[in-house]
Amino acid sequence: MGTKLIIDTDPGVDDAFAIALAALSEDVDLLGVTTVYGNVPLAATTRNARRILALCKRDDVPVAPGAARPLVHPHPHEARYAHGADGLSGRAGVLPEPARDLEPVDAVTLLARLLEQTIEPITVAAIGPLTNIAALLAAHPRAAERVGRLVIMGGSLAHGNTTAAAEFNIWSDPEAAQRVLTGGEVPCVLVPMDLTHRCAVDSTWLARLASSGPVGAALDALTPDYLAHYREALGFDGMAVHDAVAVAEAIRPGILRTDTAPVQVECSHGPARGATLVDRRAAGVRASTDGAATGPFPEIAVDTDLDGLRAFLLERLGGEK
Repeated sequence: MGTKLIIDTDPGVDDAFAIALAALSEDVDLLGVTTVYGNVPLAATTRNARRILALCKRDDVPVAPGAARPLVHPHPHEARYAHGADGLSGRAGVLPEPARDLEPVDAVTLLARLLEQTIEPITVAAIGPLTNIAALLAAHPRAAERVGRLVIMGGSLAHGNTTAAAEFNIWSDPEAAQRVLTGGEVPCVLVPMDLTHRCAVDSTWLARLASSGPVGAALDALTPDYLAHYREALGFDGMAVHDAVAVAEAIRPGILRTDTAPVQVECSHGPARGATLVDRRAAGVRASTDGAATGPFPEIAVDTDLDGLRAFLLERLGGEK
């Protein structure tokens, strides 16, 4: 088996695509899925994750629910405006019921257990708010040593999507994101929305997915509310698949081109709350002007072969060769 992977997620339509991408990839050993509040409340994100795994016939994968709110401050609102009332365009109920029960432990306990049970490094894809991951690092520092890479979908280099400054996942729990991205405990790859917007798929791509078979058709059927939101946001008939882009990097390291730079998260309560401040100045300039630390810094995904990435996603989700 190839990449050993755990996904921490808040499904969400693009999260559903990301889970399916891992679940359907033969070169991925999907060890577990943990859930967090975010696009919709925790009960809904947990249900959605379990049903996507059932759709992919992956009832072997354990699922544990995690944080229902941020570390410190209340969560202002979910992203129902993009994902629909149930997180899957109102269509969660048509997905198959899972055969496997929820794990009798919380997400942080499952994460720690899976990490401690495996000798070789594990990749963790964090594609929702980072509350569970921050709690893991605080409560189980030895488990952090088993994380080979933490691939995070979140942040932005230019402007936000939830506020003028902040991307949704980071804005949902800036304190957790600050802990994870600046603590230096695990190697981080940050996949910001600047790149994931550029990786958006169009109606032709979605039609090919829908015609690929039962799983592809079921995934496409989850997109109407999300697609309607992104037609307006993107200005064409298509949608962003943010989280699937991050999981693609988790599965195939290097499919995204990265730079390395310090990252800070704005945790004030002003208009910039949740902004990711990526210092892309030359290292010598940073050191000479503000005494910046030498790292380890996160890798920031900045580019990819767009057509190659879309082909990779379609191949894995739809079985295209």
